[in-house]
Amino acid sequence: MRLLALSVVFVVLAACSKPISQQKLSGPIFGTYYNIIYDGATAYNPEIDSIFDVINESMSTYIENSDISKINRNEAVAIDNHFQKVFEASKLFYKATDAAFDPTIGILVNAWSFGPTGEVENLDSLKIESLMQSVGFNKVTMNGNRIVKQHPETFLDFNAIAKGYAVDVIAAFLSDKGHNNFLVDIGGEISAKGFNMQSGNPWKIGIDDPNFDGSQSYSKVISLNDEAMATSGTYRKYKVDRDGNRYSHIIDTKTGYPSKTNLLSISVIAEDCMTADAYATAFKAMGIEKIKEFLNFRPDLKVYLIFENENNQLETLSLNNFPE
Repeated sequence: MRLLALSVVFVVLAACSKPISQQKLSGPIFGTYYNIIYDGATAYNPEIDSIFDVINESMSTYIENSDISKINRNEAVAIDNHFQKVFEASKLFYKATDAAFDPTIGILVNAWSFGPTGEVENLDSLKIESLMQSVGFNKVTMNGNRIVKQHPETFLDFNAIAKGYAVDVIAAFLSDKGHNNFLVDIGGEISAKGFNMQSGNPWKIGIDDPNFDGSQSYSKVISLNDEAMATSGTYRKYKVDRDGNRYSHIIDTKTGYPSKTNLLSISVIAEDCMTADAYATAFKAMGIEKIKEFLNFRPDLKVYLIFENENNQLETLSLNNFPE
């Protein structure tokens, strides 16, 4: 799965007149980590592991016999409800962003050696043009519980949305269990509800500075309450050409080439994490001016950008009342 800008959850423990039981679950998943915090005495490790397993078996391109891997090999598969929901949502994001969000760009992600398989040696314009013939989410449809591809080489990849979707599934599970205060964090994709009852404070989320040297510092810390946030960055996985131009692992869906961008980090707050995840990815390919234009029609999305100006200095930009 793609590398994302990491968010850090700050949990401030405070003395309480009445101790509150709190569960903290964590571990590796989807090539990254998860942290789940909620009030209560019951540890849901088996249930959460089961949810992760089902989503992996449905949509992980890193698992050879997952449903999506079989579809990419043109094998007949009856997709599950998770796959159907993500597919339908991806269609909406694809149309809304004028294909800046496109799950079929995976074949070029692989070709440029940013994906799990399929790196193309001596990649040139002719090879890219050939690969682009299979790109376009409009070339893929869902017929009942079957996926139909117009082009056999089309490669589906939901890695830009699957973590956000998994966060929403876990959040829904906790809500169904009656929990009103929790935080779900999968590799920096976050859903927060209620408060941290041990401290009595809102959930605090840190947004990383884009440090190319691997060190960690924070651009800002915000409170998140009954919302979701995804942060996506271009500074951990990129290529540099002969002229020193830096190209991100986000592939331009119109050209098939890595996007040249001065955007280093994009954080999006939305009602659900799948939506935040999808737009954090799409905005990396759109650029600052197109993002501003897009947000004129989407006041529900709050966005925080970190970018390099023409003097190679870091600047930040908060849009649609992103919290200060």
